[in-house]
Amino acid sequence: MIVMSVVTALVLLALVTQAGVVAVQRAYPPQGRMIEVEGAVLHVVDVGPREIGLPIVMLHGASSNLEAMRRPLGDLLAKNHRVVLIDRPGHGWSTRARRQDSTPEIQARMIDEALHKLGIDRALFVVHSWSGALGARLALDHPGRVAGLVMLAPVTHPWPGGVGRYNEVIATPVIGPLLAYTITLPLGYFVAESGARNVFLPQTMPDGFMQDSATPLLLRPREFIANAYDLVTLKEAVKEQVARYGEIKAPVTIIAGEPDKTVSTNIHARPFAAMVPNAKLIVLPDLGHMVQNAVPDLVKTEIETMIGKIVPAQAAAD
Repeated sequence: MIVMSVVTALVLLALVTQAGVVAVQRAYPPQGRMIEVEGAVLHVVDVGPREIGLPIVMLHGASSNLEAMRRPLGDLLAKNHRVVLIDRPGHGWSTRARRQDSTPEIQARMIDEALHKLGIDRALFVVHSWSGALGARLALDHPGRVAGLVMLAPVTHPWPGGVGRYNEVIATPVIGPLLAYTITLPLGYFVAESGARNVFLPQTMPDGFMQDSATPLLLRPREFIANAYDLVTLKEAVKEQVARYGEIKAPVTIIAGEPDKTVSTNIHARPFAAMVPNAKLIVLPDLGHMVQNAVPDLVKTEIETMIGKIVPAQAAAD
């Protein structure tokens, strides 16, 4: 009887999860186009004027999607610049063929291929959190594509500890998918908002952020599993690439907060800035992890300042 009760409960939870997936996807449909690359199909939103200027490519962090970069910063930039927002492989409306394709190295290759298909030879990259490691990898492996790099609360170095026991369990074969396809979505509806509020501290999460950022898409099983793989493999990935940071030639601006409890500025931003030859570091005393939401005008100013230096230098070189 106990076994039958457990099986029945799991079946019911699986049905609830599938109904929830349908509801979430109807609430937050794709906003852009799909670009097929090796091992993935990437969802890309391309906004702003395309005729002139250096394109800006925006890459989101973990547990999110491109909408987390679009509002307010992406929309602000798109008034005067071409802005390309990409759901990383496995996130938002992007898919990936293998859950194990979770490292910055692999995702950098996929994004580079997508930009080639878009006809974008060079761009300025704006990266947040997890994608700090991705932006660094793009600058290392695809330097011709990266005209400049603006990093917001970036992950760049190994850190003490792990990434949360639940992510480690979800990335475990068999038991992980079982949990993801039964309890993660129902449970997530109760805890996702409080988790998001904690990431914003000491800032207050804006009203409507969960809806505006399409955060509930994360609770879908396939994305939750992909996100877990991204997190549990990241530490080893940055260990492998950290020794190469001195090779980065592109100009880099890093904006981080002293009280950031999600990604430590002392462990990541400061050591990275010290290793990269052409890096500018801005650390604010009252800024949390969600830099793009807390200080979008500052980020916009730093981006446009960098573009103002890159474009004349490139014209002179040509």
